[in-house]
Amino acid sequence: MARDCGQVAGELRRTFGWPAPFHDPGVGQFGLTNAVFAAGDTFVEVVAPARPGTTAGRYLERRGGDGGYMAIFQVKDLAAARRRVAGLGVRVVWTAELPDIAATHLHPGDVPGAIVSLDWADPEQSWRWAGPSWTGRVPDHAPGGVTGLTIEARDPAAAARRWAAVLGIPAPGRGPTTADGHTTVELPDSGQRLRFVPAGGGRGEGITEVTIAGLPATGGGGPWVIGGVRFAGEEG
Repeated sequence: MARDCGQVAGELRRTFGWPAPFHDPGVGQFGLTNAVFAAGDTFVEVVAPARPGTTAGRYLERRGGDGGYMAIFQVKDLAAARRRVAGLGVRVVWTAELPDIAATHLHPGDVPGAIVSLDWADPEQSWRWAGPSWTGRVPDHAPGGVTGLTIEARDPAAAARRWAAVLGIPAPGRGPTTADGHTTVELPDSGQRLRFVPAGGGRGEGITEVTIAGLPATGGGGPWVIGGVRFAGEEG
């Protein structure tokens, strides 16, 4: 989430050599503008408020500036995922239903750290939210993609267990996995991971780092802080 979508999107393009992003007019219903970049077969999206009084604008005020806002996970069986989150007592704040893609945004008060969305696509490799070239098919794209997120939370261990329950994957143990309070959740089907760390700096909860395999960085070896988020490359 950024105050200036164009500025942050431009910095991502210059740093990583990404092609021009897709701008989805559909986010206008939320009072937003956006830019969606393909990173391998995953995506990095920048959103910004386009008018006063939006949830996005309030988030920026609360965080004191740009920062990581939402994590979108693709699931194979969205109906089962929706039943699972209902059974956990998680509130749903928005849904979308299209023949080839569907989404469920979860209430951040029930899933701490960021807004989590559970999405489904058909064909599985397509992703309408990334524009016409990804609608109903998968275009040629660079290798690699997002391999992990770091999420700051007031109680990292509890947040990790909650996200794991929402995603229907094995949860970490009851205590933090490291002495400094960090807890890691592995996504077994994708080889990706979620790292939960204590919230600091007075900014509250949010996504603070994205690791991406195959970053075609043009400005050195990184990591790079863009839009309030640390981007780090990763082999493999």
